[in-house]
Amino acid sequence: MLLGIESNGGFFAALASIVMIDIMLAGDNAVVIAMAVRSLPPRSKTTGIILGVAGAIAVRVMCTFLMAKLLSVEYLKMMGGVLILWIAVKLLTEDPSGNGSYRAGSLWKAFWMIIVADISMGTDNMLAVAAASHGSFFLIGFGLLLSIPFVVFTSSLLAKMMDRYPVILYIGAAILGKIGGELIITDPAVQAMLKPSEFSTLAFILFSTIAVVATGRLLQLTKPDVGSTSDHLQP
Repeated sequence: MLLGIESNGGFFAALASIVMIDIMLAGDNAVVIAMAVRSLPPRSKTTGIILGVAGAIAVRVMCTFLMAKLLSVEYLKMMGGVLILWIAVKLLTEDPSGNGSYRAGSLWKAFWMIIVADISMGTDNMLAVAAASHGSFFLIGFGLLLSIPFVVFTSSLLAKMMDRYPVILYIGAAILGKIGGELIITDPAVQAMLKPSEFSTLAFILFSTIAVVATGRLLQLTKPDVGSTSDHLQP
């Protein structure tokens, strides 16, 4: 047995699977981190990205081996989905001007939101890595470490692009709305109670995606002083 895998072929197949999982799933985390740090001063953005990635990785290290059981707990994914929707709206209404309206604690507020979002939406991601590793501690550790450069590079690029092209911010919010909707509608309790069809599942996900963007935009229009608004919305 090689590091928890029965053959060299199985080991490298698992390794390739984890690389692909990291590439595909880095985007979700990058969106959250980029949106959370976009309004920070330039020097703080890099620090925020590093802290956010480090915190997200720490969370994954602690939780990866528990995901199979946690995903079967009723209402857990629903609560995570609601948190993701709340965070998406909150990030969409934060002050994008970077004009100093943030308080000194904004870096830690961004860090807090990144960690909460990663815990909420990262269950499926962590389960995918855990399943692909076939119980190999080496492969799980490799997958977690490999995700760092992917997320750092992607989130840094997205944060810069959001400053230049504000429409990307709305796209990011829509992505989070989609993720939040998926978590809610796939919760075991919701599935048992509503037994949603494929059509109704897609309809709910579409609704949550549009609702996040529409709510965020409405708050932007009704509360011009978004810097002040964000203070009231602090966790």
